[in-house]
Amino acid sequence: MTFPFSKHFSIAGRGVGEGELPLVIAELSGNHKGSLDKALALVDAAAAAGADAIKIQTYTADTITLNHNGPEFCINGGLWAGKTLYELYQEAYTPWEWHQALFERAANHGIPLFSSPFDGSAVDLLESLSAPAYKIASFEINDIALIERVSRTGKPLIISTGLATLNEIEEAVRTVRAAGGNQLALLHCISGYPTPIEDCNLHTLMDLARRFDVIVGLSDHTKDSIASVTAVALGAQIIEKHFTLDRNDGSVDAAFSLEPDEFAAMVKDIRRAHAALGRVNYDLKPSEAGGREFRRSLYVCADIKKGDFFNASNVRSVRPGLGLHTRYLPQVLGQQAACDIAFGTALSPAHLSVALKEQH
Repeated sequence: MTFPFSKHFSIAGRGVGEGELPLVIAELSGNHKGSLDKALALVDAAAAAGADAIKIQTYTADTITLNHNGPEFCINGGLWAGKTLYELYQEAYTPWEWHQALFERAANHGIPLFSSPFDGSAVDLLESLSAPAYKIASFEINDIALIERVSRTGKPLIISTGLATLNEIEEAVRTVRAAGGNQLALLHCISGYPTPIEDCNLHTLMDLARRFDVIVGLSDHTKDSIASVTAVALGAQIIEKHFTLDRNDGSVDAAFSLEPDEFAAMVKDIRRAHAALGRVNYDLKPSEAGGREFRRSLYVCADIKKGDFFNASNVRSVRPGLGLHTRYLPQVLGQQAACDIAFGTALSPAHLSVALKEQH
């Protein structure tokens, strides 16, 4: 199933995809604890830690759920057990009146900020702020109208695939294409909070890329950065990771977020992993300069007189590599020496009584 999506797009001038460094996104989520000052401090710290982009979430409790305490609206396990959905989102949402200040603060650092909208009114707000891209959260991948609305903006769209079946991912991708979107990235995602490392199944990244021919990445909810770095080694071009100032401050997603020093270390490791990938190259590398002369070749390992026969006791394959190539050993053995040869001499054609037959 192939869709003609671009393999490279730009978010506020930052290239994403082929030929670019992986885009590392700091997800702020609700880790601001209801304080604009803390939200701005999160932007500052994420920029200082090396984030390439900042992401927030645009909803209110009333746009994402109902103020109802029926069983289906109550959270019974995990980090948020005992809360209703409304209570959780009332605590975690980023007030809409903060958005302009957050956009401006990120711009001051020279990095883009964008958001996950959760309904059409959120898209309208983000469009009024000239949001450079959009993210569809895993739980909204089945909201076809929302995907259509975002796709019609013509801006880059990133979709997380947590909780989705393959058929649901295909439906979301078809929806983007039908609505005219051609700048799409899919993030492999496990919507467990936190995600056990054994649930990551990172080989899914390559399958997403193969099936949909799009930019792929990872939305990582594990407690550390090993999954993110490994994903880059497997070809991920986007990494999204939750960010907090202090994992013990009680903020809503702190338990599976990285602190500034951890995030900075992850960015460094991602850059190193990407550098290690390089390209297909069999040429001698600068760091290998001079190394070839220490490979094996044929050397005389005992004094030889003219007319003596070469055998395993007086000719060996050893380091360094200044003698005849080891491929010629079968032709050398059994020949007579053309002259006296001292122990430790690199064997050469001049030492042989019979010329070598070329081999390749």
